[in-house]
Amino acid sequence: MKKIVIGPLTRANNSCWIEVAVENKKVVDAWCSGIFFRGFELILQGRDPRDASYLTQRICGICSSVHGTAASLALEDAVGVRPPHNGNLLRNLIMGADFLQNHIRHLFLFSLSDYVTSPEMSPFTPSYSTDKRLPKKTNDVMIQHIFESMEISRLAHELMTLLGGKAPFPHGVLAGGSTVPPSADIIMNFKSKLTKINQFIKSTMMPDVFTLAEAYPDYYEIGCRPPDMLEYGLFSCSEEDRERYFPGGAVIGGQLQKVDTSVIKEYLGKSWYSADAEPQHPSRGQTVPDREKEDAYSWSKAPRYNEMPLEGGPLARLWIRGDYRKGISTMDRIVARALEAEKIGVLMESWVDELEPDKSVFTSFEIPQEAEGSALIGAMRGPLGHWLRIKKGRISHYQIITPTAWNFSPRDDSGRKGPVEEALIGTPIANENQPIEIGRVIRAFDVCSSCSAHVIIPGLPLREMSILP
Repeated sequence: MKKIVIGPLTRANNSCWIEVAVENKKVVDAWCSGIFFRGFELILQGRDPRDASYLTQRICGICSSVHGTAASLALEDAVGVRPPHNGNLLRNLIMGADFLQNHIRHLFLFSLSDYVTSPEMSPFTPSYSTDKRLPKKTNDVMIQHIFESMEISRLAHELMTLLGGKAPFPHGVLAGGSTVPPSADIIMNFKSKLTKINQFIKSTMMPDVFTLAEAYPDYYEIGCRPPDMLEYGLFSCSEEDRERYFPGGAVIGGQLQKVDTSVIKEYLGKSWYSADAEPQHPSRGQTVPDREKEDAYSWSKAPRYNEMPLEGGPLARLWIRGDYRKGISTMDRIVARALEAEKIGVLMESWVDELEPDKSVFTSFEIPQEAEGSALIGAMRGPLGHWLRIKKGRISHYQIITPTAWNFSPRDDSGRKGPVEEALIGTPIANENQPIEIGRVIRAFDVCSSCSAHVIIPGLPLREMSILP
């Protein structure tokens, strides 16, 4: 048996560390480690609850709007307020723009370099050269599309800026709705840019994804795991938030059921946190770092749903929605993310048409002395939960379970692997000196280790490393 250590794994949103055991050219075991400590739950204690929608956005620069939205929804739940119709539409549009830039960047900047033969120039070098199957003409076209995608993802950030003031970390997302009513010229500018983005998704992104799938059909059989998935629901259909365009659900053994949040607990056995108590629901859980803990190997906690590791992301959302049920694999995750981008772009066209420039975007409210609230929403990489408690008008408790904490979790107290660890099992490794297959499996989840942890520990891991370009 041989062990391969990849650290840091690049072209994920922030680096992470992977160790796999290989036997007879296949992965037989895997350990996924978040090598950053995310201290935002501690930073928020004692703050004004209204600060959370801005501070939590700093957890991640590529999916900031969803944290701002989750924090806003949690405070709205605590105080019993809802945004006006315009405020809800603006929230959907800001988040939608953020989804589009993320999904476009995931394919063209994070994933595609694993499959195309890259130019011999920075930033494409160094890179692995093994298992590149695309014909030269097709390969050259896709390289050109990588450069084109940078302009398109920039346009998506411009959409966020038009309605949210800046990107990333938009100021237009806060409890009660949004900050500034959109003027007619802003709406027209938004529509024009959105049209360009949607044309790129339809005419370039989708054909490239299916070309990739045709060239690498074996990746429908690689990165597989049981059909156990979780989604909380994405994009409110109305300001009352009774329904969502992408509904929530838990898929257990391929069977869809309603989400029961009471069975969610975070396990800390293999995580660098103090674990004196039993696994806790996030409404009562604590964040107490313990870097010296024996047998721990990740700053990510291990959330479980009724003791089960569940996967989240576009594949789970489309499976629950009934739009895509081909399989649970590396290529399925890539295809689902592109399909979701196309669907979100179309929805945004209808939302922007509903905006009324002369109507309110914000519902005012007062901060109570004591209250408790939570928010469960879909994010780029899967289910996102924020749990909030207020005492004496300040935040006394805040816990967050990010999508990457679900997907990229370490083993739990009973030794159950996290979803990415499960998906790596059985992955063929043709060349142990260029284990490109490992990166393909992991990047298809679009892992964001900055979401599951956030302050680097110099010198970790203290072992021999193999660097995956």
